Amino acid sequence: MRSVILLRHGKSSWADPTLADFDRPLAPRGKRASKHIAAYMREKGIRPALVLCSPARRTSETLEAIKPALGKACSIEFVPELYAASDRHLLEQLHAVPDSISAVMLIGHNPGLQQLARLLASSGADLAKLEEKFPTAALAALTVESDGWAGLRPGAAELVDYVVPRDLD
Repeated sequence: MRSVILLRHGKSSWADPTLADFDRPLAPRGKRASKHIAAYMREKGIRPALVLCSPARRTSETLEAIKPALGKACSIEFVPELYAASDRHLLEQLHAVPDSISAVMLIGHNPGLQQLARLLASSGADLAKLEEKFPTAALAALTVESDGWAGLRPGAAELVDYVVPRDLD
């Protein structure tokens, strides 16, 4: 059994219109939401062995907020290709994960993350909610039975957890 955890960055700030999209930081609401997600991850025992994170500022700051929930054994890699990646490109990134890793988290952006979740998941109690909306700081956990990451295919996963920050307040 393998786990894919998808985390969209927290709400970003638009306070400085001179900043490039890549450089936008988290807004105060995004920082709070990311901390709520970290607490949720600790409570539910969501512990990826590997985190692949977009290097954009808002994703990096989201990662910093959830780091206490990851545990010391978690490896972190910043992957420039995750910035504004499509669902198919995100799937390619998952295909490249070493088979020794059983649980991987992607921290990235929409619409790619939501499209990836919809592409992979064919079942799950919250599938309709995920298909409708994947807001900032939303977390989706999927499981798939596969011998290796290269075998991960559309429709092969089950959505086993889906949470948005407003559900945690």
